[in-house]
Amino acid sequence: MSLAHIATARSAHSARPNVAHAARPNVAHAAPRIRAVPEGTQARGFVLYVGIDEAKAAAAGTSLHRIVEALKALTIGLAPTTETYAAVAIAPEGAGGRDVDVVRLALQDPAALARHRDTEDDQDRAPAGVVVDISRKRVILDNETASLTYKEFELLQYLVLREGRTIERAELICSLWTAADDDDAPNERTIDVHVRRLRAKLGRYEDIVRTVRGAGYRFDRHADVSIRQASTPSPDAF
Repeated sequence: MSLAHIATARSAHSARPNVAHAARPNVAHAAPRIRAVPEGTQARGFVLYVGIDEAKAAAAGTSLHRIVEALKALTIGLAPTTETYAAVAIAPEGAGGRDVDVVRLALQDPAALARHRDTEDDQDRAPAGVVVDISRKRVILDNETASLTYKEFELLQYLVLREGRTIERAELICSLWTAADDDDAPNERTIDVHVRRLRAKLGRYEDIVRTVRGAGYRFDRHADVSIRQASTPSPDAF
């Protein structure tokens, strides 16, 4: 099963040659038709995506519930035997984009999903430099994904989220190995080994993780370093 699109005869007719226009002058007044329906199939209903949140509905003097009920009443008034089903699209607060696009994506509209996948592919083609993608738990170096272990990424992420602050080795041990048994918890020298391995995998960008002699480590962002999904405040900011 798939989705087709409703198109007016006027838009379909506009693509025809002028000869056809002369032969069928009244086609612009024909009823709307459904296009992109494969042979051997039939239309069984339709979906109407409505992009509006509760705040915008309230500003218009209504609510999502009242809009849904009004649309259902209109449909049943036009065709009393119609069966209806309404689904509300839920998205994280502050999600960007147009309301209707968010709704289409949340309700798994194939065209919206395809466009979203294309956008993600474009994000994968990052510019040269370092991309620390916190949302996907990965690091991209000059368009190549670095082979960091889970713990190495945790270490880098901890420093990135505290950009510009020197982190002592003891803090790294307490924060990143909280669930470890005493035998598994590293000592300060082991932290140095983890950092060396992390730097080796960062290659020519190893200096984004700096050693502060006698104190610990810190992350310094360069012009060729970008962070994805790091818009939240530092965990140390109160």
